[in-house]
Amino acid sequence: MSQSALSTAINELEKQLGLIIFERNNKQVLVTPKGQLILNKAKRVKLELDELLQISQSDNLPFSSPMTIGVIPTIGPYLLPKVLPEVRYQYPSFKLKILEEQSHTLVDMVRTGELDAAILALPYPIEGLINFDFWQEDFYWVCHKDECPSKVQEITSEEIAIEKLMLLKDGHCLKEHALSACKLQNKEQDSDFDSASLHTLIQMVAGKLGTTLVPQMALDQLIHNESELSAIHLNEAGPHRTIALIIRPNYVRTNELTILKDIFTKQLTHKCA
Repeated sequence: MSQSALSTAINELEKQLGLIIFERNNKQVLVTPKGQLILNKAKRVKLELDELLQISQSDNLPFSSPMTIGVIPTIGPYLLPKVLPEVRYQYPSFKLKILEEQSHTLVDMVRTGELDAAILALPYPIEGLINFDFWQEDFYWVCHKDECPSKVQEITSEEIAIEKLMLLKDGHCLKEHALSACKLQNKEQDSDFDSASLHTLIQMVAGKLGTTLVPQMALDQLIHNESELSAIHLNEAGPHRTIALIIRPNYVRTNELTILKDIFTKQLTHKCA
């Protein structure tokens, strides 16, 4: 739709409703308070219409309609290569769109119907939504071999030098899960060790700048080519995090998500064993 056609449509809508939805000039567009109420209602109406269409298609073959799933950055790069080839093999015509965002954004998008589902790490607040758990895992302590205890396969949080432990920056649930596993919920990190990427943390460990904690799912990709690194299982009560598909309670394609969940579990069990 062109900009002029969109402006005309908005003007016509405002005329029919008898109120202004957008305040606009040549520099910016603002939503009015009543306009925000209209937009919120419109999102709910669209969600109901989308679900009405999904009901009419529910008797079709599985995955005959497109699906959009969100995933958090600390899961996507490590989960998707393990599971998507099998999904594609079993359902070659399935049109799946993946969106990567942080947990709070994905939860909101599932609630508003912008996503069919999201893949999150639990525990995480998802009030009002339903979770389909498909994987549970522990953390591994990754250190440079020159700085690791020799011939050790298990380590407790008390044995880890906390002052050298590097974790993701605030806002990533992986950090909270790692701290919880180590019973260190209130740990303050040195700003020099702030990172938004597990790959960056691994490179810092390879440079002998510290140690880190990595979930089991990501181990093979993160340290496969890092011969100077060792991974030691964190011997604390687990599982340290649960991976789940999150959906709305009234979502009508739960049978298809159950199929995906089973594929995910089978592939992870095979490739992370």
